[in-house]
Amino acid sequence: MTTVKLDILSDPICPWCYIGKTQLDKALAELPQHPFAIEWHPFQLNPEMPVEGMDRRAYLEAKFGGKDGAVRAYAPVVEHAEKIGLKIDFEGMQRTPNTLDAHRLIHWAGIEEKQDKAVQALFEAYFTKARDIGDHEVLAEIATEIGMDGDVVRRLLAGESDREEIQNRDAHSRKMGVSSVPTHIVANQHVVPGAQTAEMWKQVICDILEQLQQAGDPQ
Repeated sequence: MTTVKLDILSDPICPWCYIGKTQLDKALAELPQHPFAIEWHPFQLNPEMPVEGMDRRAYLEAKFGGKDGAVRAYAPVVEHAEKIGLKIDFEGMQRTPNTLDAHRLIHWAGIEEKQDKAVQALFEAYFTKARDIGDHEVLAEIATEIGMDGDVVRRLLAGESDREEIQNRDAHSRKMGVSSVPTHIVANQHVVPGAQTAEMWKQVICDILEQLQQAGDPQ
């Protein structure tokens, strides 16, 4: 069957990205004949974040003007997460990390065809286990958990490997007009912004399969 590229711009600390992936995965599981070839791309919500990250309370106060503002901002996230069965441990999060190194790990995982596993593991580590995914040791442990060589990842993280490439890809997306994530690009031409429902994705998949069938694709 002909494959259709689905490019996803995302950040491992973006709750809507986690919600969106959960919904997309549900659709893919229900329609395993889907044509998508998925690739994840880097987009940092906080590109100016200090390398070591920052205390989460300080981050929330700076971004939302205090705890009350943060609670209001995250209320829709909590509501949507609960609706689809996701439990996010906002209370347990101590730090907001710089995600450049997490994006490097996703890039390396892609080379080993483990990219989706890396993205999922990073979401779970941050949102459900409240781990600091800016910490090199945490990232190496995640790499090991998904079948990568943790020692190799430690050595790569200690150097500059692919750091500039990730920053350039992020900057390129912004120049192309991307300002929020998740952003999905279907077949290099159709932009689907935001966390979509599983039902929406199933409809997209069915429409694509019908178009492929009409075009004579044997599937």
